[in-house]
Amino acid sequence: MKKEYIIPIFVPHLGCPNQCSFCNQRKISGQTKMVTAQDVKETIDYYLKHFRDNNKYVEVAFFGGSFTAIEREKQIELLEAVQPYIKNKKVNSIRVSTRPDAIDKDILKYLKKYHVKTIELGVQSMNNYILRRCKRGHTVEDVERASKLIRWNGFILGHQMMVGLPESTKQDDINTAKDLIKLKPKIVRIYPVLVIKETELAEECEKGEYTPLTINQAVERCKAIVALFQKHKIDIIRIGLQNTDEISDPKNKASQVIAGPFHPAFRQLVESSLWYDSIANEIKKVNAKVRQVKIIANEENINEIIGHKKENVLKLKETYDVDVFVEADEKIKKGKFKIEVLEVYE
Repeated sequence: MKKEYIIPIFVPHLGCPNQCSFCNQRKISGQTKMVTAQDVKETIDYYLKHFRDNNKYVEVAFFGGSFTAIEREKQIELLEAVQPYIKNKKVNSIRVSTRPDAIDKDILKYLKKYHVKTIELGVQSMNNYILRRCKRGHTVEDVERASKLIRWNGFILGHQMMVGLPESTKQDDINTAKDLIKLKPKIVRIYPVLVIKETELAEECEKGEYTPLTINQAVERCKAIVALFQKHKIDIIRIGLQNTDEISDPKNKASQVIAGPFHPAFRQLVESSLWYDSIANEIKKVNAKVRQVKIIANEENINEIIGHKKENVLKLKETYDVDVFVEADEKIKKGKFKIEVLEVYE
């Protein structure tokens, strides 16, 4: 099986026709200058030098802005810079992220010509009122139209959604996930809203007009959404913004985040909480007061079962007075587990 590598190239705020209330890509990426073909080549060369696996699949990904809304000449310049690497088989394909209202048949035709394989749409919400509230500048209908065009033209469809947008309730966020599932994306990203400096949302937050989710609230919302996507076998490639110098604890001076549910291991919090619920439910089914149990699972799931800083083990002890032991077994499928009751109270 080939090892998959992504070469990220950030094009902050290029192509965006408006300023969403929550967005400041330049602050998030720490990058302000216009990306050039030379930047693309230098980035690819740098990453290729550090990839070790010979049997690998490499994809160049243009993140950050709305790629297909950039001036056509600039798009071609950046895409052309990747073509020599595709020709000599050092790079296999290209991925772009863009806006739903910046997709049409003509755009898809030339993206295919330049070996673009995956297109991720910044959906954020499937509620028109919330999209207007955030000054997103596109509609639910744009999302539906673009998603169908992307799939019908043979691209891999990806969706990005946000949790905790202004006036978006837990049910609104769950409904967005349900609506996206109907559009059949192969991949999704889930981003709890963080309040970034020098944004309209930051001003609303400071005035008390917007209250960001707490970490616990964000985890609970994301749990419900993750469960939906997992049920429909949609690959969740990210939960929460990546931890960087710019995106870090608001207490850090270099951080551009002033509020919101930031956590460096947010995905683990969500997945661990789902594991906790499953294990607690199994313990409740035992027709006796359990003192000790052993959880047997695939090695890759052990950390989530134990929880961040052993949170799940400690919580089970505190809530149910159960001592939990964890054992890895490669025969157990990922995402599954067995439970053995070692001791019960008389």
